[in-house]
Amino acid sequence: MTTLPQPETGKTPRRTLILGSSSAYRRALLERLGIPFRIVSPDIDESPLAGEHPAATARRLAREKAKAVADQLSADQRNTLIIGSDQVAVMGDRVFGKPGNHDKAVAQLQSLSGNTVVFETALCLHDALNGQAHEELVSTEVEFRTLTLEEIEAYLKREPAYDCAGSAKSEALGIALLDRLSGDDPTALVGLPLIALCRLLRHAGLNPLLV
Repeated sequence: MTTLPQPETGKTPRRTLILGSSSAYRRALLERLGIPFRIVSPDIDESPLAGEHPAATARRLAREKAKAVADQLSADQRNTLIIGSDQVAVMGDRVFGKPGNHDKAVAQLQSLSGNTVVFETALCLHDALNGQAHEELVSTEVEFRTLTLEEIEAYLKREPAYDCAGSAKSEALGIALLDRLSGDDPTALVGLPLIALCRLLRHAGLNPLLV
């Protein structure tokens, strides 16, 4: 007689993971952890509110992105953790977003030339099982070299960073535009602070080392 395996009982199903972002940079960063995940693009208005501090904008948008994805889940998908993240670049009272085209990227880099900008990267991990959300904000100070127009044009020709706040990819050739970086997590500048994320995932019961 063949003995059939008995179903496991009392074992907690592993948490599933969703990245609430359409960013290829955040996807590539999350892939470093080796955790299975899927991507859902949140559909929210990312405009800042009147009088809102840039760091508060980043926090709010990270939270709203994660919540928008959580609201799409069915009842049988609730054992899910959703990652939301947002970033703003701030210099004094100026906020720099994604330039979107060459002329705006040139103008951004001319403004940032010889100056220091702070990148505020907000992270939210929303637990669809209990509705709780945990947040962190990681600041990175970036000092740009004094750049010539020739250097700016040459950089953007080789690396058109039109979808990056600040118009530079620090993880690639954009590092040549900089004099100094200061922050707790180099991945935060790219768009998803992995040190903070690993901390939040462990707290939620999903240890990247034990997947």
